[in-house]
Amino acid sequence: MIKIAILASGSGSNAENIVHHFQGHSSVSIALILTNKADAFVLERAKKLHVPTVVFTKNELSEGDFVLNLLQKESIDWIILAGFLLKIPENIIKNYPNRILNIHPALLPKYGGKGMYGSRVHEAVVAAGEPESGITIHYVNSNYDEGNIVFQATCPVLYTDTANDVAEKVHHLEYAHFPKVIEETIRKSTQY
Repeated sequence: MIKIAILASGSGSNAENIVHHFQGHSSVSIALILTNKADAFVLERAKKLHVPTVVFTKNELSEGDFVLNLLQKESIDWIILAGFLLKIPENIIKNYPNRILNIHPALLPKYGGKGMYGSRVHEAVVAAGEPESGITIHYVNSNYDEGNIVFQATCPVLYTDTANDVAEKVHHLEYAHFPKVIEETIRKSTQY
């Protein structure tokens, strides 16, 4: 069984969607949901879905091996970032080469990097008058949003669209594609 850990910092709607996708899967399971925020709604979702959770601090992630040791103790094979806002430290990247996936709410390389997340991305897309936006699913490396791209999907941005309109379109793409792309990527890399 391939075991996935999901890291999330907020509401957890993508995490919930991923858990639903893999429920009852014969080869892949969501073993753990981790967050850096004790009040993140993802914890409520995980509780209802009966997925174990761990809350850790920014220092426990970035200094020492607390999170890495936890992942290894739980025999985690893949890490999925679903609205996780902290930078993944080098010790985890080295131990999970090409086994950490992130989703970004824009078409990278545009509108990525430190501080570019959530509504900030959609506001920037609208302000720039972009004709389209979308999602990018990519591997995680040591720089924000610069890992190799695995998948992109687009949606039109109308001149009348607000940042909220774009966010809604992007969320539809996330829910439609992220779990399937995770599954395909794991299948290609591990041949289960």
